[in-house]
Order: sequence, then C-alpha cells, then structure tokens
Amino acid sequence: MTDYRIEKDSLGEVKVPKDVYWGAQTQRAIENFPISGEVFESGFIRALGIIKKSAAKANGELGFLEQKVVEAIVLAADEVISGELVDQFQVDVFQTGSGTSSNMNANEVIANRACEIVGEDIGSKVIHPNDHVNFGQSSNDIIPTAMHVSALESIDKEVVPALEILKSALEKKEKEFSGVVKTGRTHLQDATPITLGQEFGGYKTQIEKGIKRLENVRSSLAELPIGGTAVGTGLNMHPEFPKIASKYISEETGISFREAIDHFEAQAAHDAMSEAHAALRVVAGSMNKIANDLRLLASGPRNGLGEIKQPENQPGSSIMPGKINPVMAEAVNQVHKRVIGNDMTIAYGAAEGQLELNLYKPILANDFLNSTKIISNVAVVFAEKFIDLLNANKEKCENQVEWSMALATSLSPHIGYDKAAKIAKEAYVNEKTVREVAIEMGEISEADADDMLDARRMTKPGILESEE
Repeated sequence: MTDYRIEKDSLGEVKVPKDVYWGAQTQRAIENFPISGEVFESGFIRALGIIKKSAAKANGELGFLEQKVVEAIVLAADEVISGELVDQFQVDVFQTGSGTSSNMNANEVIANRACEIVGEDIGSKVIHPNDHVNFGQSSNDIIPTAMHVSALESIDKEVVPALEILKSALEKKEKEFSGVVKTGRTHLQDATPITLGQEFGGYKTQIEKGIKRLENVRSSLAELPIGGTAVGTGLNMHPEFPKIASKYISEETGISFREAIDHFEAQAAHDAMSEAHAALRVVAGSMNKIANDLRLLASGPRNGLGEIKQPENQPGSSIMPGKINPVMAEAVNQVHKRVIGNDMTIAYGAAEGQLELNLYKPILANDFLNSTKIISNVAVVFAEKFIDLLNANKEKCENQVEWSMALATSLSPHIGYDKAAKIAKEAYVNEKTVREVAIEMGEISEADADDMLDARRMTKPGILESEE
C-alpha cells in the first residue's frame, strides 16, 4: 500500500505519494490527464531545470531571493538538469495547452528538493514553488522558453553532429566510387552515364545543405520568451530579469540566447518552432530519398539492379532462407513518415494561437524533440551500419552501361537526334549495343566510336568529339 502525505494548493488538500518530490498541482495533473502515458522528452525536462536555475540566479542578483534560497534552488535544479530527477516528471504530454501543469511540476519538484537540501521537510514550502522557484515567471513565458532552449540544444548537440557523421560517410563513398561508371536513370528508365561517386556526391550535398538549413533557423530559436510573464507585458517581473536570466541560460548551455524582440509574438505564436521543424522535415526527406535510392541500387541481389552490395545486418525473412533486406534504409523511411506526422502537428499547432497565447505548447515541444531524437539516432545508424559497409558491384555497373541505349545521346550533336534515336531503337530491338549498330549503319567509324561512345567521358560536361 502506498503511503501518502497531504499537500495543499489553492483548491484545497491533495494526497501525494510520500516518496515523490512533486506536489499538489502536479498530482492533480497526473490524475486529470491519464491520456497517452507519454511524458515529455528528457531534453525538455533538462531545459526546465536550466531555466529555473537561471531564473533563481537572476532573481538573486536582483535582490528578490535570499542567497540561501538561490543556492538550494540551484542545487535542486542541477539534479533536474543532470537527469537525476527525470522520474519526477510524470505529467502526460496531453494536458493544459499552456503547459502550466509541467511548469508547476518543475516548480514543485525543485522547491521540495530544495527544502530537503536546507534541512526542511518536503511539502513545508519553506522554499515555495510559486513565490521562490517561479518568481517573476509565468507558464506562458517559461514553457515556450523551454521549447526554444530544448529545440536549439537538440539541434546543435544532437542533430547536426549526427548529420555530420552521415555526411562524412557519404563523402567517403563519393571518393571510393568515383571510378565506377554506371547507367544514370531518369523516370526509372536508362539515361546517360554517371559515376556511382557522382550519385553519392549528390547525396552528400543534400545532407550538407540540410545542415545549413538548420543553421539558418538558429537565430529564431535563440530568442527567448522569458520575461513576458502572463500576456507579454512583463507584469510582476523586474525589467532586467529576462536579460540576466538569458545570460545565465547561455552560460549553462554554451549557446548564445537572447531576450525575444517582441514578447507578445513570442507567447502568442510559435512560428520559430514551425520554421525550425520545417528544416527538420526537409532533412528527413533528404534521408528518405537517399535510403530509397540505395534500396533500388542494392535490389536483387541477382534479379534487381544490384549495382551496390548492401551489408548483411540481419536475416531478412522468417520463411525465405538466405534473404537479406535493406533494414537500415527501411528504418530511415519510417523515421521520415513519423517526422512528417510531427511536422503536421507542429504546423497546425503553431498556427492555432488565440489572441495573447498559443495553447498547443506541450505537443509542439514534445513532437519537435521526438523528431530531433529519431533523426539523430537514425542518421548515425544509417551511416555506420549501412553506408559505411556498402560496396560497389563495379563489373555489373560497367557491363550494364555498355548496353544502355542512352549512349546514343552523345551522337546527336554529330548525326542529329532522329538518326541517333533510330540507332537506339535498332539496338534495343536487335539486342545489340549502340556502338555496334552505329558502326553497322555507317554513321561513325570504329575509331570515332571509341571516343564518342566512351561512357566515362560522358560523365563530364561537353560534346564528345573524335580525338583523331
């Protein structure tokens, strides 16, 4: 049987499990919202700890909190930041739209732990969740501040480093496969030659540009709503508080944050979150395209394209012995679909603010961090367990390209489109190479064919001429 203690809030007494740090308002929220069983990502909890620590230091500096209280709050907040108290945050993501329940969860946990630190009883409110931990703050500015802090931390410290690993893996394959000439394809039909290295170079550039897109949204996320309090006016807050608190948040995270230009915009709308997640959606789409291409190139191994050899990560079938599937690429595909779903939620939520407050803060925060987590994780495993282990089937690539009717393209500048098309069709119908038919029809000599139908030369810009 669970032992309880009695805590009070403005509505009266509440039974709270004796061995937890949360208080009455958190307990009410746990009981009010048994909806999904899903609690906030750890990065968001960490951000709340950073903000409460920074706020306490700022209020101490401004003379609103005694140093003893500041020190206790800081120590308690440090435990939240480190993850030691993550199990104390059990409020469902689907809660009040302002995130008040989670703000109070942080206030109560930190206050009760701080009470314990100074030698007082949990629930004594010697260090008060509202009067001390939440001084000069409102859920309406603190939750969106945590949204920005956690979003930018996750991008800077998780997503970008993971994408750099993926980019590096693709760049290595770009160099490794630079000498492998193969058939290019458009509309999934044979097209002019390309090198396998050029294909991988394109993939590398996609990820490279994705990283730049994420860098471009940093400035918007670096603006912090803290200091707006209830509706953006800053009531019950010292005018210097947001600047000082932002300084401490920057020191704690190693990221340069600043006070929002307009607090009314910062609390009523979450365009920055929508903008930043759009960049994540593009990154996920890039990885999805790459994964799909590699699945096609590795298809077979005997009756598909088979131009690359995929790693054997695990047995592919419960009924077909020896079958190997592109499981890592398929994981990327599934992450992309989840990110698209998250993006839809965030786009709708960010656009649905009413007057001075957007009321979709919890789901915006959580789905954003879900995207950063799964993108980061899948980028690393995709790089290390799939791309790093790919090998080129050079012989097959080169044999296939010699049989491509698209080689006739290089003849067009010399003999005209119609004659080149006739050569290509004859080659297909009679199961011959373009080279064989072009020589047989007397359009080019064997010597000219060596130069004008050189697949490797076709992978570079220019009009192929005979070198004789």
